[in-house]
Amino acid sequence: MLAAMLAVLTSCGNKMPKSTSTRGIAKIMCDESFQSVLEQEIAVFEYQYPEASIMPEYINEHDALDSLFRNKVDLIIISHDLTPEQKKSLKKLGRGYRTKMIAVDAIAVIVNKQNDIDDLSMEDLRDIFTGKVKRWGEVYPTKLKNDTIKVMFDGSGTGVVHYMKEKFLNGGKFGPNVYARGTSSDVFEAVEKYKNVIGFIGVSWITSDLKSAEIPIADKYEELKTKNEVTLIDFTDRIKVMPVRNDDQLHAVKPYQAYISSGEYPLVRTIWAIDASYNGMLDHGFFTFLTGAIGQKIILQTGILPAAEPVRTVEVVQ
Repeated sequence: MLAAMLAVLTSCGNKMPKSTSTRGIAKIMCDESFQSVLEQEIAVFEYQYPEASIMPEYINEHDALDSLFRNKVDLIIISHDLTPEQKKSLKKLGRGYRTKMIAVDAIAVIVNKQNDIDDLSMEDLRDIFTGKVKRWGEVYPTKLKNDTIKVMFDGSGTGVVHYMKEKFLNGGKFGPNVYARGTSSDVFEAVEKYKNVIGFIGVSWITSDLKSAEIPIADKYEELKTKNEVTLIDFTDRIKVMPVRNDDQLHAVKPYQAYISSGEYPLVRTIWAIDASYNGMLDHGFFTFLTGAIGQKIILQTGILPAAEPVRTVEVVQ
């Protein structure tokens, strides 16, 4: 039976299109918190190159890196560049690589719409993460003063968790009130449903439910080719996006692109594409697309900052 299958595959081999930078099949791995952006990138890339098929797997960044070093995948999307030690390890494995920052993202702090607290400081968040404060009334006077604070993340090994640990805990542990929900979508739904929950997800998950994704792909592609600006991006009204301020700031801000760019919003991280494929492979072609003009414009439309394209927003006057 196996021999017959191999014979069929061999006979069909000459008729199958050769894998190149614009056609074939490529498996990639991406930190789950960046899924909402990558799906739009893939849709446009596959429209532009109909013979290309990008097969993403959305997992935590620890497992994505592990798969890269085990030679299970050639292209990964995570929240940081390779460390010097990791670069040396790839070289020892005889694998060439290229890395590039493709976006500047922010971590959105989201709460239920019944939460009447106006803003949070970085010290407030630190106290919440460590379990120093356990009820909302210990943060600010609020109608939720007796409600226990429940912190929700997307998973235990994701880029969001990694970032928050480095930012607030200095290698320490989260308090007992911190939970791994599973996915960014799960975190969003928990915040929407329960008034005492506070969640942390990538900004692209809350930009008006990604309305740009609803545009027909042909229209979207033409727009990306001809326009160099986007309309002002707002957030979904299904939850409350909490303004955050540094401890030495008087005013808190939400993670709008302008405040991410200026550095006023304090919870900012990077997104990196790491490619260990050979030149001419589809993985490399998609890497080039992500870092090119159209790929960067797609990122601009999702509410975060592209690494290469300048930010230019236009507010629509009703």
